Amino acid sequence: MCRFILYLGPPVRLATLLTEPSHSLIHQSFHALERDEPLNGDGFGLAWYAPRLTNEPALFHAITPAWNHRNLGSIAQVVASPCILAHVRAASAGSEVTLANCHPFSQGRYTFMHNGHIGGFRRIRRRLLNGLGDEAFDAVGGSSDTEHLFALFLDEMARDAKESSSEEGDHLLGPLSSALQRVLALSREHGGGESSFLNVAVADGSRAVVTRFADDPEEGPETLYVLRGEMYEPAGRRFTQRRTDDEGEAVVVASERLTDDPRWSAVPPNSMLVLDRHAAPVSLALDGEGRVAKAVPTPVSA
Repeated sequence: MCRFILYLGPPVRLATLLTEPSHSLIHQSFHALERDEPLNGDGFGLAWYAPRLTNEPALFHAITPAWNHRNLGSIAQVVASPCILAHVRAASAGSEVTLANCHPFSQGRYTFMHNGHIGGFRRIRRRLLNGLGDEAFDAVGGSSDTEHLFALFLDEMARDAKESSSEEGDHLLGPLSSALQRVLALSREHGGGESSFLNVAVADGSRAVVTRFADDPEEGPETLYVLRGEMYEPAGRRFTQRRTDDEGEAVVVASERLTDDPRWSAVPPNSMLVLDRHAAPVSLALDGEGRVAKAVPTPVSA
């Protein structure tokens, strides 16, 4: 299984997530504490947004281990962003270690990453692809189950935009839930009885949705934690002139706690975090099919 981090809030340097914490993502790439295999050395990837320049994210992928990449530490010291997704990969059996399979994946202004696997993916892959519209089908360039799940999300985004009068991308929650339902239905019917583990993060630069989910009642989902509030001082805090959009809520979601800060809390199993740069984060329960349960959203404590 992989490890990932998502940050949303006032711009921070990449280093505050990747290298500076005591249990940074770089540290997790060679010494993960909450999985049986401590190594996540099958490549890594970053996505970060520069909203003053473009709505689409910048991407940086490599197939070398994150702990052994000369340029990563240097870049992380000087790049700051209000929305960051970072991922270190432990490739699933049969999935090649190539740039095309490195997370996060991106299409337009959307970025997507995953920790876990789709049950029986090889058995359902053709059926999954056959159910996609042309645009989502063309977005698949690699062989990972994650990118195929991203294609389902894009397909649901297109369907949602076509059926709704709202601007495309106004809501990430519904399309992601629908994508989970589609892939779980395929897996249960044609996947040979294998369980799915779907810790997923999707973002558009100002909003994000993250799930912690598994349909194996005995093993449960992979670990996931959330910290609401600033972990480090935002990069622009000391500037005398700041844009108003440099302010807002700060939230970090990570496969493993980055620090010993007591504010870290476990994301509930089979739930979805809904994050917005200018609103308090909330947690929603998911049923066994991947649908949002009809329950009042739970605020994430600060």
